[in-house]
Amino acid sequence: MKVFIDGKEGTTGLKIFERFEKRDDIELLSLPEEKRKDSNERAKMINESDITFLCLPDAAAIEAVSLCTNPNTRIIDASTAHRTNDEWAYGFPELDKSFRNKIINSKRVAVPGCYASGFNAIGYPLVKSGIMQKDYPVVIHAVSGYSGAGKKAIAQYEDKNRNPELDSPRLYALTQTHKHLPEMKKISNLEYEPIFNPYICDYIQGMSVTVGLHSRILNKKVTAKEVCDMFKQHYEGARFVKVADFMGDGILTEQFIAANTLKDTNEMQIFIYGNDDRIMITSRFDNLGKGASGAAIQCLNIMTGKPEDYCLR
Repeated sequence: MKVFIDGKEGTTGLKIFERFEKRDDIELLSLPEEKRKDSNERAKMINESDITFLCLPDAAAIEAVSLCTNPNTRIIDASTAHRTNDEWAYGFPELDKSFRNKIINSKRVAVPGCYASGFNAIGYPLVKSGIMQKDYPVVIHAVSGYSGAGKKAIAQYEDKNRNPELDSPRLYALTQTHKHLPEMKKISNLEYEPIFNPYICDYIQGMSVTVGLHSRILNKKVTAKEVCDMFKQHYEGARFVKVADFMGDGILTEQFIAANTLKDTNEMQIFIYGNDDRIMITSRFDNLGKGASGAAIQCLNIMTGKPEDYCLR
C-alpha cells in the first residue's frame, strides 16, 4: 500500500509518520524538502498513492484534493476543510454504524477535530437517544495540552524564558467562533452552535471535554444513572471508546478526572457523574491520538480491511 503524507511538518503529520515506522505493510512516498510545496510534485505523489493523508491548512487541503485525478486514490484529510461536507465520510466510526459504513466505502474521509471528537462523542448519543432536544442550550467546557495549539505554541511553552502567564490555564476562543463549532453542530444534529469555552494548559498532551445537563429542561425526565446506561449501550463493543460506570467507578481511583492520562493512546473514556438534577458528562482522550493522528490511522485501518487497532494498541 503506497501512502503519501502531504504536510508532515505539523504535529498530526509527524505523529502519523512516527506510527507508520512500525508498519511493514506500507510504502511511504516522500518529497525532498525543497519540493514539498511544489504543486506539480505534490500532485505526482498524490496520484501515485493508494492513500494520501492531508495534514495541511484548510486552503492547502482543498488545493490538494483538486490535484487528485487518480480515481483510485483515497484521501484522509486531517484539516477542517471537509468535515461538514456531506460528500465526505466523517471519521468517527464509533458514533453510529452509518458512520463506519461510510468510512469503509468512501474515497474521501475527514478526520474529526480534537475538541469536536470529545463533544460529538457526548452530543450525538444524547440527541439520537431523544434525551437531549436538538435546540438544547449546550455549553461545553474543555481543557487541552499545549501540543494541540501547534508548533508555534509548543515552542512558546517550552521556552525557558516564556511568559509567566503560560504557567496558568488560559481561556481562548473568546469570540465564540472556534473552527470546530460547525462540525459540533452538524454531527450532533443540533439546531444551534454550542457555547464553547476551551482552555490551553501547561502540559503537552491530553484533553477533556465536559457538557452539563439540567434535567429539568431535557426532552424527557431521566436520572443520571439512566444517562450512564444509555451511553454504555450506545458504545457497547466499541474498541476505543469506553464508558465508565456511574461516578467513574471501575476507572477513577479518586474523584478527579485528569486530562492527560491517555497520552500516546487512541483510547477515549466517557464519564457520567453529578446527580439527577445536574448531570455531568466528560470525555477524555489524547488530542494527538483519538483527537488527530490516531483517529486518522484508525480510519485507514477500517478503509483497508485491517484490524481497527492495527498499530494503535
